[in-house]
Amino acid sequence: VDDPRFSRLISNFTDYWLDLRNLRRDEPDIRLYPEYRFDDYLVESMGLETRAFVTAMIRENMPVAVIVDGNFLFANDRLARHYSLEPLSGHAVRKVPVPPGSPLGGLLTQAAIQKVTANGTNTSPVIRGAWVMTRLLGQPPHPPESVPAVEPDIRGAKTIRDLLALHTKDASCASCHKLFDPVGFALENFDICGGWRERYRGLEEGEPVTGIDRAGHDFSYRLSHPVDPRGSLPNGQTFADIRVLKALLVASPRQLARNLLHQFTAYATGGPVRFSDRRDIEAILDGCEADGYRVRDLLQGFVASSIFCGTGGDQP
Repeated sequence: VDDPRFSRLISNFTDYWLDLRNLRRDEPDIRLYPEYRFDDYLVESMGLETRAFVTAMIRENMPVAVIVDGNFLFANDRLARHYSLEPLSGHAVRKVPVPPGSPLGGLLTQAAIQKVTANGTNTSPVIRGAWVMTRLLGQPPHPPESVPAVEPDIRGAKTIRDLLALHTKDASCASCHKLFDPVGFALENFDICGGWRERYRGLEEGEPVTGIDRAGHDFSYRLSHPVDPRGSLPNGQTFADIRVLKALLVASPRQLARNLLHQFTAYATGGPVRFSDRRDIEAILDGCEADGYRVRDLLQGFVASSIFCGTGGDQP
């Protein structure tokens, strides 16, 4: 990991695994989020944070559970303001402790993750939940074909829960949504750029908010209904918010580690894990289990495996 090519690996791998290549895909809607107008520095800082975090995961051989939760984060002056941390100076991101009681910590709640799973105008627990289940938890949904998408209503006329309740009256829809919607609901306290919110914003209904944005333009939006982050996992476990959900998810580190090995495989080979690779995957996991599935150990085990070296195949 001291090779100068390592930083290139981190950049390319996070572009693939965490969709950081799409970090600038959608501009924030300045009608609803005037505080993000022309704030390219914030978007740049988001990418720096996530790449620094993944770098530390490997260099410091951290337990894989930090994907979901941790007692530290990486921040600079702009991210400190964004996350309501103690003030920091300078552009460079550095490791800082997560404040007591904060929902932050881990990849799951980073601003970059929230931005690449939003569209610049609104958030969707369906999209976020499916993304997290696929990219971080390794449990991708398999929706039935020809099912129409759920379109959120930014005017505040209906809550996203109301819309999903109608959408999931069909049993085939409900069986799929119950797998990923709960995680998405838990992340609804994060807006399109990962800022914390207690209420949704709209343009027609709710309490008016007015002011002047960073470019000197007047703005006016409305605070509508409160965010409801509660949910229930398919195994029956319930949670009140993202903090409780994190505690439930970190209880399954082997699944987090298995998914990371699957992500390494797809990145390195250009294809998914084959049936014949599963024995190697489980052997790597067995070897890393006693020490908490540490990330560098997982990577080294993968690089030494027949999956990476090309000596495997479909032979018994």
